[in-house]
Amino acid sequence: MTYFVGIDPASESLMASVFTTPDHPLIGPRKFTNDPEGIAALRDWLSEENVPEDQVLVCVENTGVYSETLCYELHRLGLDLVLLDPHAVWKAFDEEPKTDALDSQRIAGYGYRYQDRLELWTPNEVVVERVQTLLTTREQLVEQKTAAQNARQSLRHKPVQTPAANETLEETIAHLADQIEALEQAIRDLIDEHPRMAQMVAIVTSAPGARLLLGAHMLVLTNGFTEEPQYRKLAAYLGICPNAHQSGKRKKTPTSRGYGPSMIRKLLHLAARSVRTHTDRFRAYFHRKRAEGKPKLLVFNNIANKLLRILCGMIKNKQPYIEDYQSIHPKRLQAGTRS
Repeated sequence: MTYFVGIDPASESLMASVFTTPDHPLIGPRKFTNDPEGIAALRDWLSEENVPEDQVLVCVENTGVYSETLCYELHRLGLDLVLLDPHAVWKAFDEEPKTDALDSQRIAGYGYRYQDRLELWTPNEVVVERVQTLLTTREQLVEQKTAAQNARQSLRHKPVQTPAANETLEETIAHLADQIEALEQAIRDLIDEHPRMAQMVAIVTSAPGARLLLGAHMLVLTNGFTEEPQYRKLAAYLGICPNAHQSGKRKKTPTSRGYGPSMIRKLLHLAARSVRTHTDRFRAYFHRKRAEGKPKLLVFNNIANKLLRILCGMIKNKQPYIEDYQSIHPKRLQAGTRS
């Protein structure tokens, strides 16, 4: 690629800049509306600036739903594009001031600097998109339910009680609980309509601590199990991969970065707590590491990593969980045969 188009999308507008090489000035920034007409105008602008589409890589900062429509439209127009983690872009330019115009330039520059690491964006299957929407909606309702429960708890401690407020919160909590259950059933029904995906979700949920929601999230992360999950990249993306902190003689306890998709990270943590209680091997591991002085949260994070590695292996091999499975390296197997 010769031209890198950086786009910072917002709800109603998007800012675009074009980067070629450090020796050439940027084109832009230029503001467009974040709709089909604005995206068509962006394409016309590139043509006016003599930017050939077959030499363009569009780099879009991931801003959730605001970047989603943009990506689908750009893909429909036949442009190559990548979706960038905003934290990665911010980290690369963390000492710079922040404006939409500067952000679009940095996004373009980031695409140039890391072009060998970027993967082209492609649309999800329709069922994957629907499952993802259901999961996101469910999480929003869970947050509302938690807020209502906290408010109810606070009211119960007030010296002057207000029955109408208490009753309203109780009804709200019950209604949200019903809606959450309905969404979970919709996720089950949607997955069951697609036998191949249903089979893979069944494989995922055969692992200890894994339930429907974790299976659904793995479905989304692998684009309907069409992409083979790579454990290390996935752990880093989810924010559960412990990072070492060492400089000279100074060394800190490894910690995970603490950001990434929060829903599946929370599910993996809950699964880790479950297997600590109900699975012998993980319970023994937990107590052994605690006896070594490891912090509790670090050990849970380690267990979450182990579970994720297991899930990736099960998806790769299309095999359900085997309780006493032992991985044997081919060289060790050959050595055992010779002896």
